[in-house]
Formats: sequence, C-alpha cells, structure tokens
Amino acid sequence: MTSILVTGGTGTLGRPTVARLRTLDHQVRVLSRKPGPDRVVGDLTTGDGLSAALDGADVVVHLATSSGRKDVEQTRNLLSAASGVRHLIVMSIAGIDRIPLPYYRYKLEAERLVAGSGVPYTVLRATQFHNLVDRILSTQRFLPAVLAPAVPLQPIAVEEVAVRLAELAEQEPLNGRAADIGGPERRSVVELARLWKQARSARRAVLPVRVPGKAFGAFAAGQATVDGPAYGKITFAEYLR
Repeated sequence: MTSILVTGGTGTLGRPTVARLRTLDHQVRVLSRKPGPDRVVGDLTTGDGLSAALDGADVVVHLATSSGRKDVEQTRNLLSAASGVRHLIVMSIAGIDRIPLPYYRYKLEAERLVAGSGVPYTVLRATQFHNLVDRILSTQRFLPAVLAPAVPLQPIAVEEVAVRLAELAEQEPLNGRAADIGGPERRSVVELARLWKQARSARRAVLPVRVPGKAFGAFAAGQATVDGPAYGKITFAEYLR
C-alpha cells in the first residue's frame, strides 16, 4: 500500500482520482486549507503547512490549478516541500507548448519548474474534459444563439483521466512526460455544440464563429488534440447521456 497525497482532490478531476486510488487500496489523503476526514491541512499559495502535509507521502498527485502566475507559485511552493517524495505526478494540458494563451504559458512554466527541481516526476497532459465543453456551452444560456468556435477538440472524460493517473501512481517516475491522452473522437466545437443542443433540448441556433489571432489559429490547426491512438473511450454524446 502506497501513501499518496492529492492536491486539488475535491475538484472535478480530483474526486474521481481519489476514488480510483482508494479502490486500489492505497492510503490516500487530500491536501486542503480546511481540516476534514482524510484531509491534511496545507496552503499551496502561501506554503504554510506543506512540509508537514507531505511528510510520509510516497507519491504526490498534483491536480490543483489556479489562473496565471499563481499556478507557478503554487508549484514552486509544492516543490520546496517535496524533497522526500518518491514520485510527483503533475496534471497538465495537451498543446500548451503550441497554443499561445497566457494561461497555457504559465502551465508550461510550472512544468519546467518540476523538470528542473530534482524531484522524481511524471507529467501527464490531457485534452479538454467533457464537462468543460459542457460548462462553456451552458454559460451561454442567456445569449440568443450558441456560439461555437470553428476548431477541432478531442474531449475526454475525467473518469478516464483519473484511471490513467492511478496507473502512473503505481509506476516508476518517467522524469519526463507520459504520452498525452485524449478522448476517442476529434470533433469541431460546432458538432459538439449541436450534440449538446440536442441533449439539453435547447432551441437556440448554433452559430459557428472564427476569432482572429494566433491562439485561435493554433486551435484551428488541431494543436489542442493529441497524436497517436486515443486513450479515452467515452464520447461526448455518451457523456451527455
């Protein structure tokens, strides 16, 4: 049985990852700023309590994420406390080195901090989650139409990402990146929006949109998808059902 600490363990990906690790009989604790069952208290932003929280952890699965520079600072604070960790697994996003978005730039910087830290590690990049696509489309409920960028995506179910993270937690560190993973289908957001419209019984028209700029161009060129065989098996339509 391995002692595993999960950051971001109460989030969208964290919950199924913690559940998956526990089904494999690992001793799993969740890092949190607030005490609770199976939680250890520590603050990634300030660094307070992290050394004590990581004490005795063989593996750390780092799923916590924030916007902008804060993501980098949290990763730096985690690394400062992780000197005794046998394996640090870091969740990241497919295409962050090819799509010029500020958020992606900071995620890439965090990856580089991990690579240069001396802590044994593995980075896993995945494509966008099904529920993220769902949420983006759902937030447009007050608009007269559903705006859908004319770009391809390869969304994946969070449960399948959790399975892959659990596999990596039982393996030796790669000291590099694991193969990127994505869902079973590459579909344009326009197609995904039409599936979403049908599943949610929405009446508004789906309006394809194009946005000027290098970031949109990178998405349009398929840079948010992954090469090689798909890892996920659950399609967006199946997720919606």
